[in-house]
Amino acid sequence: MAQVTVREAVMQDIPQLKTLMLAYIVDFYQYRQPEDDKLNGLIHTLLEQKEGIQFVAETEDGTLVGFVTLYFTFSTLRASRIAIMNDLYVVEAERGQGAAQKLFAACKGYAARNSYANLTWTTSKDNFRAQAFYDKIGGDRSDWQTYSVNPTSGIGD
Repeated sequence: MAQVTVREAVMQDIPQLKTLMLAYIVDFYQYRQPEDDKLNGLIHTLLEQKEGIQFVAETEDGTLVGFVTLYFTFSTLRASRIAIMNDLYVVEAERGQGAAQKLFAACKGYAARNSYANLTWTTSKDNFRAQAFYDKIGGDRSDWQTYSVNPTSGIGD
């Protein structure tokens, strides 16, 4: 079990962070690999910390073993800013060792320090391990149903 620390991602993390993000996207969720320019652009946008922020979990030897992304938006119902946590990911060898708790705590602390009205997140309905983790840390299951649509498809497609 490696001791991990969690901190904000920085430019020097890009090569390792990109590898982690690809493992999350392609290997874990089995999505198509994004174009290199798009993934690089996303990472750089998050490093600017205007639309979101990423935290990384790092071992004592400098190896990144996890990351989490917060995106910033607003809630009309709350008339305030909210943070949406996406992409909490820890490499399989480090799961169950505390990195996920530390990454979540970084998000919660960031949202509290910056006066966000709410921290919210979603996970896949078949990701039972993540659901158990979120239940364990005191997450409340929402009464809201999440929908999505491809904006380039026709209505009713």
